[in-house]
Amino acid sequence: MKTTKVVVPWEGGLHLRPAADLVNVARKSNSSLTLRLGEKRASLRSIVSLVTLCATMGTPLVLEANGEDEERASQKIVQIFSHPQH
Repeated sequence: MKTTKVVVPWEGGLHLRPAADLVNVARKSNSSLTLRLGEKRASLRSIVSLVTLCATMGTPLVLEANGEDEERASQKIVQIFSHPQH
């Protein structure tokens, strides 16, 4: 399992547009991808799950990736968090 820390860069927090981008990447992956905020966990394959984290700008999250392409999938997810244009 690969874990990576990311920070929500979007002024509106983790809202629908970036959540949709995350879901699109996760659904193309063969790995299990989860974001963790404290005790809350959200599957990156579920837009509802991501939005209900209620992660605001600056919130640190832990990305957990587990599977055959976990490295590549993690890099793509981190790349989305690195571009705050949403």
